[in-house]
Amino acid sequence: MMTTASPHEAAAAAQRGEQVLDVRTAPEFSSGHVPRATFMPLATVPLRLSELRRGTPVYVVCESGARAFQACQYLDQHGYTAINVHGGMTAWRSQGLPIESGLPAQMAS
Repeated sequence: MMTTASPHEAAAAAQRGEQVLDVRTAPEFSSGHVPRATFMPLATVPLRLSELRRGTPVYVVCESGARAFQACQYLDQHGYTAINVHGGMTAWRSQGLPIESGLPAQMAS
């Protein structure tokens, strides 16, 4: 059974410096994302596993939850502790949680 977290639980985890993975597209990420989230579009997750820390939770967010669910399944199968952020960024925004905009520095140039 997949582990889920509320947007508030994920926000607290992000503030503690835990891993938050955003698996949406670049335009979606740029328009607003969890502060300090790692931008990793769903299709790139298998290629970028080495960027994630094992043994600590990885909170995964997309827009509504479907892509995060897929990413969590993949991460779980590869030995990561994946947690699906319930309701995704839609729920995050509706609960008034902090949002950053723009792309990561390495992509913005």
